[in-house]
Amino acid sequence: MPLFLNPTFRDVLADADRAQIGMWVCSGSPLVAEICAGSGLDWLLIDGEHSPNSLESIIAQLQAVAAYPITPLVRVPSGDTVVIKQYLDLGVQNLLVPMVNTEADALAVASAVRYPPLGVRGVGSALARAARWNRVENYLGRADEYVSLFVQIETADAVANAAAIASVDGVDGAFVGPSDLAASMGYLGQQEHPEVVEAVERAIRTTSALGKPVGVNAFGTKVAERYRAAGATFVLVGADVALLARGSEALAGSFIPTQDQAETSEPRASY
Repeated sequence: MPLFLNPTFRDVLADADRAQIGMWVCSGSPLVAEICAGSGLDWLLIDGEHSPNSLESIIAQLQAVAAYPITPLVRVPSGDTVVIKQYLDLGVQNLLVPMVNTEADALAVASAVRYPPLGVRGVGSALARAARWNRVENYLGRADEYVSLFVQIETADAVANAAAIASVDGVDGAFVGPSDLAASMGYLGQQEHPEVVEAVERAIRTTSALGKPVGVNAFGTKVAERYRAAGATFVLVGADVALLARGSEALAGSFIPTQDQAETSEPRASY
């Protein structure tokens, strides 16, 4: 009996009547991923760039969240063609590629997610969870329907090239990363600097004007609302490890006052 895969994040965003709200899963833990999947949020970003994830832990997290009504987006560590092939073969349907700075970068990653003649993705569907070991009927012919590609705009150069990047055939949307963008603009650690915020909003407007969905990382409520008002259609508002770090600090501070806490008026940054 043929199997059917879940709708892609591209399809979910096209059908949504509001911005989709999600969170990072950076712990590498399938258990934590499953806890987050049952939260009522719309989507999860499972991170392979800045987290202690392997191919084995990525697939375990995909399996853990599969039972829940939430859409996983998975970030690869780089736009390397071989890495993208491996993630897709694991069954990653929604891929996020970091540091896409130019139209050429976008063309390369769009090619990496597609089978020939449209791209260069290696063919191994009979061996891979992506096609459920060829239990998904005509997976090779329909793979474009089952995979969505999102690229990260996270440098000043990428913001300048946002229109060209978002216009590439095969790129389904963009995600703006304020942390690396701030660093590239000379404002390391200042994601809410006015010039950084303006650049983020410019990238959002440019991408939205082309009819492509655009997301953003925004852990602060006010800045998240600002970016939603600017046109962001999917927003990350927290991370598993940050929630645990800040929550455990608050718990300790409630019972164990220390000199360090007494002298620290500013909370630690969570992104």
